[in-house]
Amino acid sequence: MMNESLLNPQSIVVVGGSDDISKPGGKLLKNILDGGFQGELSVINPKKDTVQGIRCFKSVSELPAKIDLAILAIAAQHCVPAVKELAKAKGTRAFIVISAGFSEDGPEGAELEEELRKAVQEVDGALIGPNCIGMLTPTYSGIFTSPVPKLDPKGCDFVSGSGSTAVFILESALPKGLTFSSLVTVGNSAQTGIEEVLEYWDETYTPGKSSNIKLIYVENIKNPDKLLKHSSSLIRKGCRIAAIKSGITDAGQRATASHTGALASSDSAVEALFRKAGIVRCFGREELTTVASVFNYPRLKGKNLAIITHAGGAGVMLTDALSGGGLNIPAIEGKAHDDILNILNPGSSASNPIDILATGTAEQLGQVIEYCDTKMDNIHGMIVIFGSTGLSRVFDAYEMIDRKMKQCRKPVFPILPSISSAHEEVEFFLSHGHINFPDEVVLARALTSINQTPEPASEEIFTEGIDIQAIRTAIKHAPEGFLDPTTNNELLEAAGIPIVEEGIATSKKELILLVKKLGFPLALKVIGPVHKSDVGGVTLNIKSETHLLSEYRRMRKIKGVKSVLVQKMQTGTELFIGAKYEPSFGHVILCGLGGIFVESLGDTSYGLAPLTFEEARSMVRSLKAYPVIKGARGKEGINEDKYVEIIVRLSTLLRYATEIKEIDLNPLIGNKDEIIAVDGRIRVEK
Repeated sequence: MMNESLLNPQSIVVVGGSDDISKPGGKLLKNILDGGFQGELSVINPKKDTVQGIRCFKSVSELPAKIDLAILAIAAQHCVPAVKELAKAKGTRAFIVISAGFSEDGPEGAELEEELRKAVQEVDGALIGPNCIGMLTPTYSGIFTSPVPKLDPKGCDFVSGSGSTAVFILESALPKGLTFSSLVTVGNSAQTGIEEVLEYWDETYTPGKSSNIKLIYVENIKNPDKLLKHSSSLIRKGCRIAAIKSGITDAGQRATASHTGALASSDSAVEALFRKAGIVRCFGREELTTVASVFNYPRLKGKNLAIITHAGGAGVMLTDALSGGGLNIPAIEGKAHDDILNILNPGSSASNPIDILATGTAEQLGQVIEYCDTKMDNIHGMIVIFGSTGLSRVFDAYEMIDRKMKQCRKPVFPILPSISSAHEEVEFFLSHGHINFPDEVVLARALTSINQTPEPASEEIFTEGIDIQAIRTAIKHAPEGFLDPTTNNELLEAAGIPIVEEGIATSKKELILLVKKLGFPLALKVIGPVHKSDVGGVTLNIKSETHLLSEYRRMRKIKGVKSVLVQKMQTGTELFIGAKYEPSFGHVILCGLGGIFVESLGDTSYGLAPLTFEEARSMVRSLKAYPVIKGARGKEGINEDKYVEIIVRLSTLLRYATEIKEIDLNPLIGNKDEIIAVDGRIRVEK
């Protein structure tokens, strides 16, 4: 939890403060003093009378008055007694414990940490840490590291599960001109973790006053539901959130009883969770701080960008990165092309990227930016690359970019790469309240990541045509392990998922009866082995009784086979839908092309059940193979709407049958009219 004593204390005591600023207690006290804390500040250090000019007390009992916040920089074993005494004697209700030596050190440390949590919880107090670097609020600078940024109400709120990583992220952000309104490092999260900070931000959000940009560095998501709830809520209120989740699990080390088991992982769950919430996922410090920097600019209202540069190579690299990520650099033609060329010196290019050459002037740069803004409705934003040529100073160009950024109705993203040779000019530009993007490819990746992140999903669950009671009945009577084809079909039919006509044959007589019912061509598949193809247990397109009987006899000799599945042969494109249950997160659903392409192409997209139609459609359209689904090179596509609907229906099935831990529908056969599941595996654990 977070309270007023933690966020806006009127009195602070640093337990373990010292004159030695090379130690946490000393540096933390210095940062609080340098930050201009206006309340009552005191120190507990039994060896000193004053520390850094602040009156020092030997013990808690000597403190003269009530203490709102205590920041502890003492050995771990002394923290619990100090917390209890402060809470009882001084009414302290907020604690930041920067000390290490708790759960990160093993079982004994974990017990000590639980004692610490209980001591704070008993007085309904707030606890940050232990094992953290502290926090920054507008009231005080309660961290023991550097840099200590000057807070800006319009800056980013930042929460981190790692103190050192938070410092590195600050180091990445500040040279760009990115500002912060608060910083919380949760350390071991004994009481307050990432999710609780998000909850506080959500519940106290005030339009026009609270920061609209939230940054997260998280190593362990303890409560995915809480993170989803509050991040989605914040984004719906107008916030934008970017996050790094470290600690990616290697999918190759996971169970491979099915395609889904091989492909799904805890990282898939994180990816799906972030997409469902509308969080822009980042994979490094530069990407995170660049995405946050983009958040500070007006939102793009389309995908078409104009690149204005005096460096051809940088423009080409930027074009490649933007185009590869789904944004457009449309060719400029006709009158617009001629008009822009008339502004520029001979030899310039106006085709997009617009190359004004090294001889281009600040005035010409401004005219081109203005033309793209006011005369070109098909351009939604401009990216300006302008560095030092070494021939002259670039103050005039940066002043022009500053002026146009304030005047333009479309966003203008500045790439000022000469942070060394034009250091003074860049500082001049940043001093006007702007943020710089020194690397064109990193900016492109940030823009494309933002563009590819959907809005938060609706919380409604699709149930039309789904027999929830039948699903529960089938699960109740189902055994653990992989289910038989009959039970599989009961579950799929209850969810409204189309399945192929089929039957089970345990004898030659039953086989012949099924042939008369289904007709040729047929598919024959063994029942028993999990991986049918690996044991030669699948034969397709059987067109005669002779061929059928021959394959039946062969399959019955395969070890573990007591019956065969006979199916009406389907034609069309092979598709795949699967799901795997991830503890705490729920079911991660995957889709892509089916058959042999599932693992060989590695082209799958993820979603977290239950899914909306918008989420499922986004999953399908994010596939690299989407052109195949739409129909490519004269080949008929599949019915995308029906594919999306089946994905949604499967997600609802899983919502009401959490006992299903793994499911493969591979393949489904699709064409322009229908999509039918022809093979499926479902594994149940109760």
